[in-house]
Amino acid sequence: MGRHFSHPPSADEIEAIARAALARLPVAFARHLGEVVLRIEEEADEETLTALRIGHPLDLTGLYEGVPIGEKESAAPGAMPDRVTLYRRAILDEWVSDGEPFETLVHHIVIHEIGHHFGLSDADMHALEEQAR
Repeated sequence: MGRHFSHPPSADEIEAIARAALARLPVAFARHLGEVVLRIEEEADEETLTALRIGHPLDLTGLYEGVPIGEKESAAPGAMPDRVTLYRRAILDEWVSDGEPFETLVHHIVIHEIGHHFGLSDADMHALEEQAR
């Protein structure tokens, strides 16, 4: 990682970085991602922010929506596919504020959100992030 951007990365560039992060996941995890939808949006909508009790759209960089793998058997038939949404403006804001390399930041956010898909703890997500570097 370490590509330098001279401009704010576009949604397409963020998606490419996110997909590259997913491609680096260990096979045991990657094989369970076929149905997960990856979306890039400019910012979270008011409904999402209200539901999560978040006051400002720049406070939400990513969101997992779905049923974690361990709970799939109890999911309602015909449920929407699991999805990970990355919020471009919030990611850009965090990038500018923290000074972390952009790809590292997106990698971290994607792995964290995918961790929710697997029902992982924060410690497990950190270990998965290290494996996917």
